[in-house]
Amino acid sequence: MKMLPDFSPFLSNWTGSGPRVGVVMSHGFTGSPHSVRPWAEHLAAAGYAVRVPLLPGHGTTWQDMATRSWREWHRAVDDAYRELAGESDFVFAAGLSMGGTLALRIAATRPVAGTIVVNPGLVLDDPRAVIVAALKYVLKSTPAIANDILKPDQDEGAYSRTPVAAAHELKKMYKDTAALLPRITSPVRVFRSTVDNVISNASLEFLRARVQAPVDVTYLSNSHHVATLDNDAPEIFTGTVDFIQKTMAALAGNGSSLEKDKADEQA
Repeated sequence: MKMLPDFSPFLSNWTGSGPRVGVVMSHGFTGSPHSVRPWAEHLAAAGYAVRVPLLPGHGTTWQDMATRSWREWHRAVDDAYRELAGESDFVFAAGLSMGGTLALRIAATRPVAGTIVVNPGLVLDDPRAVIVAALKYVLKSTPAIANDILKPDQDEGAYSRTPVAAAHELKKMYKDTAALLPRITSPVRVFRSTVDNVISNASLEFLRARVQAPVDVTYLSNSHHVATLDNDAPEIFTGTVDFIQKTMAALAGNGSSLEKDKADEQA
C-alpha cells in the first residue's frame, strides 16, 4: 500500500549516552523530507539528534520552486546544522541526491565529524544543462524524473514537473560546491546504486577525485536512485549507524580537534 508523502520537516532530540551526536540531513531536488524520513527515524531511534528541514520551494508547487535560489536551499541546511551544533558535541551531515551535495557543502564549510551521502549529485549530464541559463526564459518546466525506485508502491513526494529555473540553480550549486570539495577533511561514506536513472557515475568519480579525506563506497545492487525508500534502505540505515559509531570511536582514540574547531567557529 502506497503511503501519502509527508512534506513536514523532521526533528528528534538526542537520547543516547556518551557524547551528544547530531545528524543534519537533506532531501533532494524537487523532493521533500518524506524521501529520507525512514532514514531519519532510524537514526533517531538509535539515539541521535536529527534535523531534516523542508528546503525552500519544496513541498509546495514547482512554480514556487522556480522563484528560489540554491543559496536558500543551502541556508536551510546550514541553519539546521547550526541549531544542532549548539546542542551537540559532534555533528554529521547526510543527504540524498542534491541533499548529498548540500551535505558535502556543509562538510566543506563547517566542522563535521563525517558525511553520509546517497547517490549524491555533482555533475549535470543532461545536454540541455549547457544552455539552461537561456532555456529558462523560453521553457518554464520539463517532465520530472521522479520515483526512480525499484521497490513497488513507493512515492518520494517529488514534483511531477521540474522548473527549468531551478535546474539552473542546481547547476550553479554543483559548480560552486565542486570548488569546495578539497576542503573536506572528515571521512565520507557513499551509498551508490548500481542502477540510477537520475545521476550517473560521473558524480561519484568527481567526488573521489576532489575529496582528499577518506571516501568509502558501498554499492547497492537492488535499488535505484531514491535508495532510501528502496530495497536496500535497511543497509543504508544500519551502515550509517555503523559509520557514525566507528567514526566516533576513531575520534575518541585520536583525540578529536572538532570541539576546538566548533569553539573557534562560535567565538
